[in-house]
Amino acid sequence: MPQLIFFALVGVVAYIGYRSFIKEAERVTAKVRRNEKQRQTGANGTLVKDPETGEYRLEKD
Repeated sequence: MPQLIFFALVGVVAYIGYRSFIKEAERVTAKVRRNEKQRQTGANGTLVKDPETGEYRLEKD
């Protein structure tokens, strides 16, 4: 019985680790694509509108 609990715990930790790895990989991929698009267009950054003030600012990474 302790082996079953141990392997179940290892499985849960592996699943959580896999999900966090995929989330980080998607974030990095999006950043690389954004930088590649900025390089192709010659832009120095991406502007985003602040919903509270209505001002445009550079997007923070």
